[in-house]
Amino acid sequence: MQNGSKSLPRSVVCLSGGMDSCVTAALAARDSDAFALHFSYGQRTEARELESARAVAERLGMRDFLHLNTDVFRRIGGSALTDKDLAVPDASADFRDFGLIEQHVPVTYVPFRNAHFLSAAVSWAEVLGATRVYVGAVEQDSSGYPDCRPAYYEAFQQLVRTGTRDSNIEIKTPLIALNKAQIVRLGLECNAPLDLTWSCYREEQEACGACESCVLRLRAFAAAGVPDPIVYRAAVPKTES
Repeated sequence: MQNGSKSLPRSVVCLSGGMDSCVTAALAARDSDAFALHFSYGQRTEARELESARAVAERLGMRDFLHLNTDVFRRIGGSALTDKDLAVPDASADFRDFGLIEQHVPVTYVPFRNAHFLSAAVSWAEVLGATRVYVGAVEQDSSGYPDCRPAYYEAFQQLVRTGTRDSNIEIKTPLIALNKAQIVRLGLECNAPLDLTWSCYREEQEACGACESCVLRLRAFAAAGVPDPIVYRAAVPKTES
């Protein structure tokens, strides 16, 4: 990790190891003295996500890497990402063919997860004297998660203003209005290490290519006109955006 720069503001970056958080981290590392925060919460691909997040933070020269463990989501259940009794479904035919945002909250939604992550990030930011918390939330081309909407982060920003010591921490969501193809292009422009990222909800060695997260990613790289650098379990068709 880097020594940091006294001329740049400090930031905390919620770094999952996925494509969106990687691009967000690249922007944060460019514009601030960035500290990475990663959560293991009993998700199916926990080990691979941690490996990817560490590698991204190292490649970007981030100041520090804080790994936190919580079992609250595993114990609560209600999500296919944390409950082995719930299957991670394949992306629907309409989702695959037309890139439709799901009209219902999918079973892969982890109830109110991002509030937990943001709370820890803001706590660390207060200790570090950081004035920014970056999170790679995306609304337009997501799977319909309610905690990826701009209104969610606007409300959380107000909470931060009223509940922190200096009231000067800004929640930054630089990708929230972009679609996945635009995120790929932005990542290439800012040299984000997309080759180190992991998006699959099911597998840790080779991506399945069938879950919604894989399909969104494959479609994004196809629309951007560049190959996806990660390995998939089997050849999968590239869909148009």
